[in-house]
Amino acid sequence: MAISGDDVFFATTAELQERLKAGEFSVRELVSAFSERLEKLGPRYNALALSLRPAAIRRAQEVDGDLKRGRTRGPLQGIPYGVKDLISIAGQPTTWGARPYAGQVFDFDATVIRRLNRAGAVAIGKLAMIELAGGGGYNSAAASLTGPCLNPWDRTRWAGGSSSGSGAAVAAGLVPFALGSETSGSIITPAAFCGVTGLRPTYGYVSRHGAMALSWTMDKIGVLARSAEDCGLVLQQISGGDSNDPASAGKSFFYAPQFVRKFSDITIGYAPADFEEFADESARPAFREALAVIRGMGFRIREVELPDLPYGAVTGLIISAEGSAVFEPLIRSGRVEELADPEQIAGLKAGLEIRAKEYLKAMRVRSLVQQEFRRLFISVNVLVSPSRFSIAPKVDEPLRRPGADRPPSKSRGLRDLIPAANLAGLPALSIPCGFDQGLPLGLSLVGRPFYENTLLAIGREFQRQTDWHRRRPPV
Repeated sequence: MAISGDDVFFATTAELQERLKAGEFSVRELVSAFSERLEKLGPRYNALALSLRPAAIRRAQEVDGDLKRGRTRGPLQGIPYGVKDLISIAGQPTTWGARPYAGQVFDFDATVIRRLNRAGAVAIGKLAMIELAGGGGYNSAAASLTGPCLNPWDRTRWAGGSSSGSGAAVAAGLVPFALGSETSGSIITPAAFCGVTGLRPTYGYVSRHGAMALSWTMDKIGVLARSAEDCGLVLQQISGGDSNDPASAGKSFFYAPQFVRKFSDITIGYAPADFEEFADESARPAFREALAVIRGMGFRIREVELPDLPYGAVTGLIISAEGSAVFEPLIRSGRVEELADPEQIAGLKAGLEIRAKEYLKAMRVRSLVQQEFRRLFISVNVLVSPSRFSIAPKVDEPLRRPGADRPPSKSRGLRDLIPAANLAGLPALSIPCGFDQGLPLGLSLVGRPFYENTLLAIGREFQRQTDWHRRRPPV
C-alpha cells in the first residue's frame, strides 16, 4: 500500500516499528518512500552525497522475508537510515566529502554498517559532510564536495559541521536516523543547529573500522536521530569491541534507562554564566526555560565551572598534528590543492610542521584535562550547558567571526565543554530545547565515560515533558 502524508517521515524508530508490525506498510514500501524523499529533497539542502536506493530495495525485500518467517532482529529491523560519507559501504563511493577522493570505493563494509545490517536496518543514502571532516580547519560552510549544507529550518543558514548532511537529513525527515562522527563538535553542532537529538558516545565504545581517520585519539562515531530513545536503540546495535580498531574499549552498550538511579540521587552541574552571559541575549529565555525543566525533574543542582586550561588550543594542535599525518600522502602529492577551502589547505600543510615536543606537551595537558574531569565527577554526575550559544550562522558568512562585544566574565563556566569533553573522551547528548529567531537551540548533557544510559534517561524524560524534538521545519 502507498504511504501518504508526512507523519511517517517524522516518526521515531519505535513508532515506525509498531506500524511495520501492525502491517500498515511493508519494509519495501517504507524504504521506497524514504528513498524517494531523500532523492527529491536531499539536493535541496546539499545533504545527499549518494542514493543507495537499488541496494536498499533489495535489502528491504530480504527483511520483509525475515519478518514473514518470524525472524525478528530487534527494534531497528526494517528501519531506513543514512550514513555520513566517511563510513565505508562495500562497492559504493566513499568520498570523505572531498574532490580528491571522489572516485574512492572500498570493498568492505565498516563495522558499524555490518552491525546495522545484522540488526535489519537498511542504509538508503550516503550523506554530505565537510571535506575530510574539517581536517586542517575550515572557515566556510562551502568546504564540501556537495557544497554548503543548508539548514532545513532556513536555507540561508548552515546545517553545522562536519556531520552536516546527517543533521539536515534527520531534521527534514529524509531518514529516521543517521550515523555521524565527532572529533570536536561535529555531532553536537549539527544536532543543535538542526533541532535534532545527537549522541556522541564515549571514546572507544563504537568501532571506527572502515571510517575515515582524522584524529586517531579523538574520533568517535555516533548518532543523530529524532529522540534520545532512538539514539539509545542505535547505540545498542553499533557499540561493542572490535579487534580492527586499536582504540576499541571492548564494551557493549545495552539501552536500559529503566535501571538508571532515581533522579533525586543524581547531581547536575551547571554554570550560570553559560545561560546568562555566554549565550546570545535573544537565546537566553529559551535556555532558561530548558534549565527550569531540568530543575523540575528532581535533580540535585550544583554550580560548577571548568578549570583554567587551554582546551581549544590543545584540541586544535592534536587534531592538526594527527590529521596532517593521516593526510600526508594527499599533501605531498599536491592534490590537497583540490580542496574547496583555502584555509583548510593551508592548515593541513601547516600541520606537518608541528614538532613532536609540541604534540607531546599537548598530550600532557590532555592528561590534566582528564584528571580534572575525574575530580569534577566526584561532586556531580552530569554537566548541562547550551550545546551552542547561538543559532546557526548564515551560510555565506565566515565561520570564524569576532566574538560579540560583551564584558569579560568572572566565570569560565562550561563554555569550553565541547573541546574539553572531547579531549577526555566523554559522552554527550544534545537535545532540542527551544528556538531563537525561528531557529533551533540545543541543550547538552555530558557525563563520565560509559554514562550513556543516564544521559539518555534524562534526555528521554526531558522529551517526555517538552515537544521541541517533535517540531518540524517548513519542508
